[in-house]
Amino acid sequence: MGPSLFPLAATPIPIQTLEMPDWTPRNTTRARGLRNAATPAERLLWQYLARNRVGAKFSRQMPVGPYYADFLCRELQLVVECDGISHDRDPAADARRDAAMRANGYHVLRFTNADVLGNVEGVVHMIAAEVARLRASR
Repeated sequence: MGPSLFPLAATPIPIQTLEMPDWTPRNTTRARGLRNAATPAERLLWQYLARNRVGAKFSRQMPVGPYYADFLCRELQLVVECDGISHDRDPAADARRDAAMRANGYHVLRFTNADVLGNVEGVVHMIAAEVARLRASR
């Protein structure tokens, strides 16, 4: 055999150890459970938000601080929420949640399940318009 194409180095190469920043694992079990228990409105809206169809990449049931966003575009820090009956019971909780997200730089769009089921094209148009507005303001 001829000479090796990859000769061994004469001196060992030192291995650097990198310090990891504080890292907290996500609660993927809870997120998976929320995705599996999605409402019909969330499932319908996901058909339009999946695969960059509104000009931005969205993920479902993503943690944002102590909350889970129904849909999140990380790049634009855009949260889209579908509100069902449970949100009618405590609108003050939604207001606190939105305020906390906005305080951390997120933009929040909220739609009722009835809006999504009754006019999904209009809802998707509003989301696409907000995506375009956020891109233009960068």
